[in-house]
Order: sequence, then C-alpha cells, then structure tokens
Amino acid sequence: MPFIYLHLHVGGARHCRVKARFIRWSPVTIYSVKKGHRIPSSFCSAVEDFLLHDLHALAAHAEEQPSSERLRQGVDQVFAIIDTIHQPWINGMELLEDAQKNKRALSTGCERIDSLLNGGLHEGHVTELAGPSSSGKTQLCLLAAANVAYQHKGGVTYVDTGNSFSPKRIAHFIGQVDQKVLRTVMNSIVCHRVYDIFTLLAMLHELEFRRKSQMCKGDGGVSLLIIDSISSLITPILGSNSPQGRALMISTGSLLKKLAHEYNIAVLVTNHTVGGNRGTIKPALGESWKTIPHTRLLFFRVCGSNTCDVSILKHPYVASGKAAKFTIHD
Repeated sequence: MPFIYLHLHVGGARHCRVKARFIRWSPVTIYSVKKGHRIPSSFCSAVEDFLLHDLHALAAHAEEQPSSERLRQGVDQVFAIIDTIHQPWINGMELLEDAQKNKRALSTGCERIDSLLNGGLHEGHVTELAGPSSSGKTQLCLLAAANVAYQHKGGVTYVDTGNSFSPKRIAHFIGQVDQKVLRTVMNSIVCHRVYDIFTLLAMLHELEFRRKSQMCKGDGGVSLLIIDSISSLITPILGSNSPQGRALMISTGSLLKKLAHEYNIAVLVTNHTVGGNRGTIKPALGESWKTIPHTRLLFFRVCGSNTCDVSILKHPYVASGKAAKFTIHD
C-alpha cells in the first residue's frame, strides 16, 4: 500500500533531519539542516510537487479502501491546505453571483450615511472612517453595531482599542424595546478589549477559525466586524520606520480583507488623520495602508456645532467627493 512518511527529527543539538518518502519516487529523501538554519527551499518544493502530483491518485486509492477513514480525512485536510495556498481563478460571472447572493448592504442606522455608501456597509468590503478626535467616528460605529444586531439580527464583533465602547449608548440607539429583545440584541454584540497588534492578529485568526466552522455547519455568525481604532494599534509599530512594522500592518490589512470576502463580513475600521498639503487633513498610516480599505470616508466636525461633514475619498461604486451631513450626539 502506498504511503506518505513525513517526519521532523531533531538529532542531538547540531542537526535537524527531515525525511520524506514519496509515492513512486525514490524510497527516502534526506535533508540535513544545521541547527538555527532554515529548511532548504528544495525540500519545500519537493513536498509541494509531490502533493500536487500524487494526491489525486492517493485520494482515489483511499476511496477504494473501506477501512481507510483516517486516510480520507488526511487527504481532505491536505486538499484544504492546497486550496488555501493556490486560490482558484474566479471569473466575472462567479464574482457577480457571489455579490448578489452573499454580499448584503447593512444599514448603519443613519439614512444619510447609508445613502452616501450606496445602501450601507457592504459585506465583503473593508470600510474606513477617518477623521480627527470627536468627529463622530465612534458614534457611527456604535450606531452601526446597534442597528446590525437589532434590525439585521446579525452578530457583531466590536474590537475596542481605546475604551470607547459604551453599552449604554448602544441601548439608547436601540430605543424603547422589550427587555427580552434588548437582552437578545446586546448578547449579539461581543466586545474585545485589544491594546496591541499581536493580540488583534490572534483574535482575527480565532474569528476566522470560528467563522469557517459556523459556515460548514450552516450556522449564522458575525455579520459586522468593527475595529475602533485600527490606527492606535498600527501607529506604534510604524514609529521606527522598520520593515517589520510595515509588514505587520500589511498582514493585518490582508487578513481583514480575507475575512470580509471569504466569510461575507462587513468590516468597519476607524483611523485618525494627519496634516496634508496646503493645510488639509488626510487619513493616517500612509500609502501602503491606502490600498487596504475598499471604501474610505473622511469625517470633519464643523467648528462650534454638532454637525459633521462626511465625504467619500474612495468607493467602488460612488464617485469621490460626494458628501453628506452627520449629527453628533455628545
């Protein structure tokens, strides 16, 4: 019976040996790696070539064996890993059908903002609210959380990085409802206190694992993911202009886009602003982050009032520059 033997063995303190036995290949291939060095790329390529070349034959063999349940499970797991690494190409019609069937627009609870966003926060998209302090960003996050949990009956994950989450304001936005309804809505909103980028990444990976499990079972799950604010976690790691900090930022953004698209989640993040050309303001985090959000809104509070001007900087369906008014409730 053909089999796979892939074993990592640490021999003493000096060497690390990796053995791999392949179907229809040489009986044993041995790679010897000095301690502290990386496994050679030739080994990784050999394993990947083997999986892509012989896995279908192994799957067919497993189907013929009535007592090979563990082997079939192992093959399924390897197929899942390969599908993750080698994403299939998707044509325009498939993308359109996915958007029409699985990607809803979730109302924020503010008609003017919904109109500005062409229906609300779109599942599959990352939406960024950028603006100075006290410009209404957190209020819109809380309002959207309340509305999605109450009106859309969707789960909300709220990542609070600055102790700004307020259950009292959530209850205020929901309004006068039966206590049982209020309890159900409030239980649909899960708040995580996160104060560094590594905790955020761990939480996002946990969310991905849980969402994948829910989709396999056909259960509902998180519809809206809010991070208020993303910039307070990323700015500290960019302070020294190190490539590691920038890489962490891009990894975080890519993971957010993956969660949004693959698991039909609307992602809402807030960002602060910095000075731009000719006295203007612009979103922080630089040019590298600029490509992450699908939609970017700029908030600016009118001096001496509770009115905020909200304008579109970037949107897949709406022209830049379109604006609306948003009332802030202190």
